[in-house]
Amino acid sequence: MNLLIAVVLVYPLVLIAVSLWRSRRVKSHEDFMVAGRKVPVVLLVGTLVCTWIGSGSLFGGSGLAFRSGISMLWFSSGAWIGLVVAYFIAGRVRRIAQYTVPDLLEQRYNAAARLLGTLAIILAYVTIASYQFRGGGWILSIVTDGNITPTQGMYITAAAIVIFTALAGMVSIVTVDIFNGAFIILGIFIALPYMVFKLGGIGQVVQSLPATHLTPLGEHNFLWVVGIALPTFLLLLGESGMYQKFFSAKDERAARKAVMGMVLGVVVIETTLALLAIVGRAAYPDLMEQTSVVGRAASETVILFIARHGLPVLGGAILLAAAIAIVLSTGNTFLLVPSTNASRDVYQRFIRPRATERQMVSLQRVFVVLFGGLGLLILTQFETVLAMALYAYSLVGASLTPALLAAFLWKRVTPQGGVACIAGGLGSIVGIALLNRLGLDFTLALGGTEFDFASSDYIVIPGVIVSIGLLLVVSLLTKPSPQEKWAPFFTDSTEATTIQNEGIELAGGED
Repeated sequence: MNLLIAVVLVYPLVLIAVSLWRSRRVKSHEDFMVAGRKVPVVLLVGTLVCTWIGSGSLFGGSGLAFRSGISMLWFSSGAWIGLVVAYFIAGRVRRIAQYTVPDLLEQRYNAAARLLGTLAIILAYVTIASYQFRGGGWILSIVTDGNITPTQGMYITAAAIVIFTALAGMVSIVTVDIFNGAFIILGIFIALPYMVFKLGGIGQVVQSLPATHLTPLGEHNFLWVVGIALPTFLLLLGESGMYQKFFSAKDERAARKAVMGMVLGVVVIETTLALLAIVGRAAYPDLMEQTSVVGRAASETVILFIARHGLPVLGGAILLAAAIAIVLSTGNTFLLVPSTNASRDVYQRFIRPRATERQMVSLQRVFVVLFGGLGLLILTQFETVLAMALYAYSLVGASLTPALLAAFLWKRVTPQGGVACIAGGLGSIVGIALLNRLGLDFTLALGGTEFDFASSDYIVIPGVIVSIGLLLVVSLLTKPSPQEKWAPFFTDSTEATTIQNEGIELAGGED
């Protein structure tokens, strides 16, 4: 017990100490945002994997696996497919060498796209950061047998994540994520075989599970699969933290190789976490009947429950260290990204373009603190981590991802089409959620089954229909962009530079 408490309390302090040490290398805003664009492949793989494997996987995904079985992997599979697509654009993203996703949006579309993209990212990413706070609160409460309440633990976790992120930004994140990744892999690969052996082998585990836990769809249908897979697919391809880390790579080749490593790491870790949660269902079926263990959603704490009650002390300590690594690494990135957007994409771009490097770093640190506080407020609006995750994923997926993919894949997309896409996706997700809270019913009967399209499981579907529809229709009805506008997103660097120069010369001649 003392070892578990020591791990939970000491490990974050060690990470903060590392961040303090690395903060000495932050000499400019570029260092804070993209680590000076010098991150090698190994560190890039580690930080990409640790960013994606967050509380959404540790709590939301694991809770879904506990309740539904292997059908939960549809939730993860959307991201796996998205990673394949990301491989083909990672090099081009790094070549463009911007700092944020809104930078890309303005370069391909216009300033309005930058502002709308920034708003969508801040709303979604602060939400994602906030449920890392909740996860940390659960960890502290379980380890201390309730002596630290979930709420107290949530505030402690929020403070640790805010301090860590504010000290050194991307420099500290990429440094410690290689250690976080090692703990995650070690923890889950010790826990899974141990729990299977403890329960009497695979056959005994299977016999202890509901039959639907071992079927591809469980008790669900195909539309449910679309509803939970589409948000992760779209979030992955619109994930600003991933793009910002591509910008941090030392070159285009490093960015592409990092995606290959990320694919392997994410697939293996998410599958193992799901299997561990399913084994947890066989070991602790009573969690299914409980509405709370440390506050809410007992099934979502199954991994922590295994660490506290199912493993030997040393194994439990390692798995808890992995849980802490998941919470902290994801929380760091999802506070860094919106703080970068607010400081660079709003303040520097529209309010004070000539702000000094020191002023920009200081301002971004202020935004880290402010968004941490906002995250704590957002936590009061959702009952489960899974619901928070799906709403946040849907917000990014419906507004940003179609516009980003079109920027790299469709030369005919226009600034008006891109802006309409982002505004439509953002407006539909937020609008449906607000109208539903006011009492408007979005339930439809399809094939004899009722689907609530305002719920977190399905809200992405109307959002994507609206955003992609506006993207296509508005782009086709408006004037195509000139070649120099889309060239950097499609051609190699030399060719793109030539086209841009020719466009400038042509413009000069017309004057």
